[in-house]
Amino acid sequence: MSEFSQPSSPAQPVQGMRPLHKTLAIAAASAAVIGLASCGSNLRPTTIPIIGTGPAAQPTAYAFVISTPSPTAQGIGTVIDYSGDAVMATAAIGPSPTTFTMNGGTAAFTLNRDGTLSNIPVSSNLQAKNVFFSTLGPNPIDGPFAGQSPIVALFDGAVGLFALDDNLNQVDVLSGSPAAAFKLVIPVDPTPVTMEGVASSPRYYVVSQMIPYGADCNTHPSTVGVTGMADAVEIATYTRSAQIPVGVCPVYAIGSPDTRRVFVLNRGSDSITVINSQNNALNQCTPGVNQNGQPYSCHPTLPLSTTATAATGVTPPNGTTGMPAIAGPVYAEYNPRTSQLVVANYDGSSISIIDVSLDEFGNDSSTFGTTYTVPVGQNPASVTVLNDGSRAYVANQSDSTVTVVSMPSHTVETTIPVYQTASQPAHPRTVVSTQNSLFGKVYVVSPDSPYITVIRTDQDIVSTSVLVQGDAIDVRTTSPDGSTGNVNTISRMPGAGQPCFLPLSQLPAASITPANCKIQDPTQLVP
Repeated sequence: MSEFSQPSSPAQPVQGMRPLHKTLAIAAASAAVIGLASCGSNLRPTTIPIIGTGPAAQPTAYAFVISTPSPTAQGIGTVIDYSGDAVMATAAIGPSPTTFTMNGGTAAFTLNRDGTLSNIPVSSNLQAKNVFFSTLGPNPIDGPFAGQSPIVALFDGAVGLFALDDNLNQVDVLSGSPAAAFKLVIPVDPTPVTMEGVASSPRYYVVSQMIPYGADCNTHPSTVGVTGMADAVEIATYTRSAQIPVGVCPVYAIGSPDTRRVFVLNRGSDSITVINSQNNALNQCTPGVNQNGQPYSCHPTLPLSTTATAATGVTPPNGTTGMPAIAGPVYAEYNPRTSQLVVANYDGSSISIIDVSLDEFGNDSSTFGTTYTVPVGQNPASVTVLNDGSRAYVANQSDSTVTVVSMPSHTVETTIPVYQTASQPAHPRTVVSTQNSLFGKVYVVSPDSPYITVIRTDQDIVSTSVLVQGDAIDVRTTSPDGSTGNVNTISRMPGAGQPCFLPLSQLPAASITPANCKIQDPTQLVP
């Protein structure tokens, strides 16, 4: 054995050091103590917090109502919030407004009895100091219109505001902000009553009745016998490019959002004149097949009654089942989700749901003109269609109700009485809607009532009523779906075929005059 060799023996611990297994045991115990200490009051936050989804987002939308406390008082504009049905703001907007229009949802224009025009910012911060006025001037002629404005309708287009002058047979173009200033005049055919054009369209259409402005289209529209005219106005040059014949007593027009068609409602001939706005002419052609071999045809006229089908020789593809003998269309909405036109037939107490779809090349589809007639309440004055195309809500003026119609099945789902009191009856003339969540809301106004009826569409019940200052004249919503702007830019002056402010039960034929059509209180009618 070497002198450097040592005998084998167990390893001895160094003085002051623990064995390894004891050290590991102590470390594990300490970690456990620390882990326990981290629980309870010292809980560490999780890496990804769990956040509840919450309720569905509500539309960012308002309902804007104009009302008149008395025939000589300042009109009032009221902004109602969608989410809580609360009055957000009110302001004086001008003396006795008679009609109004609203653009994409940020501003409204009212026509006042003294010949002024009000420019109103629609927001929750509305104040009278922000309302601006323009002077249009009183009617220079004598007679029933003396001292009143000759303007009978407003249209808010993408390039300015258009005021239709029935006395001088012209359209006044106004522009500028905040006040609308006179820009130029466009001559049109006699007695313009309404105007229509989609914002992106190169031309708008002014619809004239070609008879003196009065009560004929209210009292006996089917016997007037004079056909109206639609004048095409080129927006780039403000010039008239075409004169297109329409039906008897045209009262309203509406365009499709794709700018390809314009539909003119003729109360006197129970029909709709279809204009191909791309061709700037009646929607007529020689039937043929498109590039895909699919058949197509054109429809210059859509009949709404059996009387109209006999007079025109045109029958809808699905026949005339359910069509009334007399329709009397006064208002319509176009629903882009379903490519359907929904028409309120005032004299036929019904609505017409019409397929106006096109093929991929812009031709009328094979189902174009398919018409379903649904009986509703008495004298439907207007209709609104929910953004998803599921239901239509119809304001029945004479029986004070709203009819809810299923669009897919073309049947009545329910009838809802509007809010009224024993001392304050209500006869609805305008109904509008907005929808963007699990439910939408429908707003109904009656020119002889200060109460706005609000309907929830998830249950189709009256959820509340909102009291405004004076009798309500009209209402618009700032958005149909909470994301896009208001598309209802056409005003509706009572008279000349449009329903008066009072129902027929309170306004017999002998009393239907342009002046009486604007009366909201039956005690003030002039015999």
